[in-house]
Amino acid sequence: MMYQQQKGRLIFFCFVFFLLFDSTFEQKVSSLAEKFALLQLRSSLGLRAKEWPIKGNPCLNWTGILCENGRVTKINISGFKRTRIGSQTPQFSIDALQNLTFLDSFNASNFALPGSIPEWLGVNLASLRVLDLRSCSITGPIPTTLGNLTSLVTLYLSNNGLTGQIPLSLGQLSRLSTLDLSRNKLVGPIPAAFGFHQNLTLLDMSNFFNGAIPPDIGTLLQLKSLNLSDNSLISSIPAQLGNLSNLVDLDLSSNSLTGVVPPELGGLRNLQRMAVENNRLSGLLPDAFWSMPRLQFLDASANNFTGILPNVRSIVNSTTGAVFNLSQNMFYGNLPSLSRSFSLLDLSGNYFEGELPDYAQRNVSINSNCLRNATSQRSRSECASFYNERGLLFDNFGEPNATEPLPAPKSNKKSHRNVIILAAVLGSVGVIALVLICILLLIFCTRKWGATTQRATEVGPGPASSSPPPPEPGVSLNFSSLGYTFTYQQILLATGEFNDANLVKHGHSGDLFRGTLEGGTLIVVKRIDVHSARKESYLSELDFFSKVSHSRLVPFMGHCLENENEKFLVYKYMPNGDLSSSLFRKNNSDDDSLQSLDWITRLKIAIGAAEGLSYLHHECNPPLVHRDVQASSILLDDKFEVRLGSLNEVCAQEGDSHQNRISRLLRLPQTSEQGTSGTPSATCAYDVYCFGKVLLELVTGKLGISASNDASMKEWLDGTLKYISIYDKELVTNIVDPSLIIDEDLLEEVWAMAIVARSCLNPKPSRRPLMRYILKALENPLKVVREEHTSSARLRATSSRSSWNAALYGSWRSSSDVAAVPAAAAVHKLEGTSSLKQSGTTGSQGSGPNGDNGHSSSTRRHSKEIFPEPHEE
Repeated sequence: MMYQQQKGRLIFFCFVFFLLFDSTFEQKVSSLAEKFALLQLRSSLGLRAKEWPIKGNPCLNWTGILCENGRVTKINISGFKRTRIGSQTPQFSIDALQNLTFLDSFNASNFALPGSIPEWLGVNLASLRVLDLRSCSITGPIPTTLGNLTSLVTLYLSNNGLTGQIPLSLGQLSRLSTLDLSRNKLVGPIPAAFGFHQNLTLLDMSNFFNGAIPPDIGTLLQLKSLNLSDNSLISSIPAQLGNLSNLVDLDLSSNSLTGVVPPELGGLRNLQRMAVENNRLSGLLPDAFWSMPRLQFLDASANNFTGILPNVRSIVNSTTGAVFNLSQNMFYGNLPSLSRSFSLLDLSGNYFEGELPDYAQRNVSINSNCLRNATSQRSRSECASFYNERGLLFDNFGEPNATEPLPAPKSNKKSHRNVIILAAVLGSVGVIALVLICILLLIFCTRKWGATTQRATEVGPGPASSSPPPPEPGVSLNFSSLGYTFTYQQILLATGEFNDANLVKHGHSGDLFRGTLEGGTLIVVKRIDVHSARKESYLSELDFFSKVSHSRLVPFMGHCLENENEKFLVYKYMPNGDLSSSLFRKNNSDDDSLQSLDWITRLKIAIGAAEGLSYLHHECNPPLVHRDVQASSILLDDKFEVRLGSLNEVCAQEGDSHQNRISRLLRLPQTSEQGTSGTPSATCAYDVYCFGKVLLELVTGKLGISASNDASMKEWLDGTLKYISIYDKELVTNIVDPSLIIDEDLLEEVWAMAIVARSCLNPKPSRRPLMRYILKALENPLKVVREEHTSSARLRATSSRSSWNAALYGSWRSSSDVAAVPAAAAVHKLEGTSSLKQSGTTGSQGSGPNGDNGHSSSTRRHSKEIFPEPHEE
């Protein structure tokens, strides 16, 4: 009997356990309406069976689905790929969500949902707490009904194409903790109703607003991150922001803010990062910023800040390794005495004077100031003018200030006349000797250059093979203060003893290995074999980084020079590699297709590379030449921002800056990139030519253009350039990368970049545009192709045409003269325009300056007016 009772109890417990197991681990969608809604959503979005198998249990086998008590509460399709059919006509088709009334979270970030947000979304999903639609290609306005989602805690709508103004109804979302509306096409000011979001901890409204910063934001006491960068905000920074005691991250950069930084911001004791660069702020920078205990990053560059920086003797509970950027302002006086540790302190582009303190030798940029015994400083006259305008005393680089000249000693008329006669005789002899030397040089150069002129003008420049001058013998170079000095054991540990799995590539100056430091920081280590590589190459690169610092150069972290046979240079790791490996990368889908960079990213990369080269060419003194500009030298960080690499070939530009002008004056034959030694010379024009090939690589999608100089590549260039005409946009469609999806406006930008590329590839170096003009052209591509040239009078007027446009078009005209203008139809179009008839100039048929028959002299004269000569430097 007892056995029967025990057996019955055992069966009962097994039955209860089965029920619990079935309800906990074998949970199914209990509502047929919800199961049908999921199948409908799967079909309308074109989701693949890999993520949502049609015969599987949605609660158990469908990726991103979470159920509670048999009801669907969370859906996450972030980053999913559509089926082939679904990807052909993607659209915002989520109507099936209306039947999921218990839905708590919907995340579709990085999943294409072209179309507008439906009005019903804010009506039927009352229980929704998380809505994430980042990077979904959404267009249209934000529906006002979203204000009905009173349970909403997180709302991400960033990086889309939303238009119109922010509806005031969003102010009703009182429980909202995270709101991100950045990188859209919204207009109007920031609504004052956002002051009701007392639970907000993150507010990102960058990249579209105008007007002023509402003081009501200062009432959001829970706010930890506030991003209002890249807007058109005017007026001043409200002092009420100083009430945000929990604020950790504040970004107000790239606006039009004026006035002073309120001293109340110095009370933000939890602030770790603050960015106010690229504004019009003035006055003193509050002293409190130097002693804020948690502040790790401060960027106040490119403003109008002025005054003397404070001396900071001690900071209580401060963390080490801060980054402060105060460059491109008007600070003056002596450099402050600091006890705080900085991983980077940028004080360049100011007017500091006096002696260099000890800390200025460690991770401090001091270029373009008025400091004593320092290189790359402002001129004496520029510094003196700045201090005189403000009624301040300038120390004149430690030398006595100029005083009144002493009276000249008296002399009789006879001695004075003798001096004049002697000077005249010596001057005449000197002039005669100079003329004789010029004649001899002219004869010698004409014979030498005459033999190479034809070949030099027909062939593009080859890779630079000359190296920077090695350090002088016996000179001891000390780079101990440049970056961090790693030990050999640290390098081995970081790279896994240079495991082949960590090999990035074989560079021409050394092998590159991926590595990880003990703290988790990703790095790239260049291993240089001193026996097989030029010794001066790594020394030149170290010397370069010790003198030059710019955001477009690959961040240099340190070195290891203790090994006699091998040297190691350490750089910050770039997650997206270089342009040659990122232009096309393998898709993550089931097939082996390649994913191409979109046009916006390609244009961003071109502008970034042009900024880096423009800095080397025009902001460094003397101008620096990269000499290895190609796709593999253009490194890309996690946001596809450009960092120039392969800097071991950088050297000062060769020759006199007026050489081209003198050559034309003496009518000497003009060569290409050939230097006196017969190797390609280090000139900025050489970088421009190589950059033109990089631009063609971005336009055509053809890999390897910028890295090759062989005959087949020259043949390809000749065949491609004929499709680039400033008179015919449709021609460029024959060479555009077929993987690019572009509309009419984007096609004009592609056309403009192709025109810039052709200008850079002019066979005559003196006809290529300067890099700063190229940068402006890429920043304003539509101006390149939409600039009207209606009459010669307008062209001669000094009105709206900028020098970069004139230089760019001047290069195009010269390029067209050397390599005939492509497409006969385009030339016919130019010759038949009404503006030629209105000019009133006529001429006989004859041969052009290059022996081209069939062009009238009137056409050539008008062409010069349409495309004026580049401005000389």
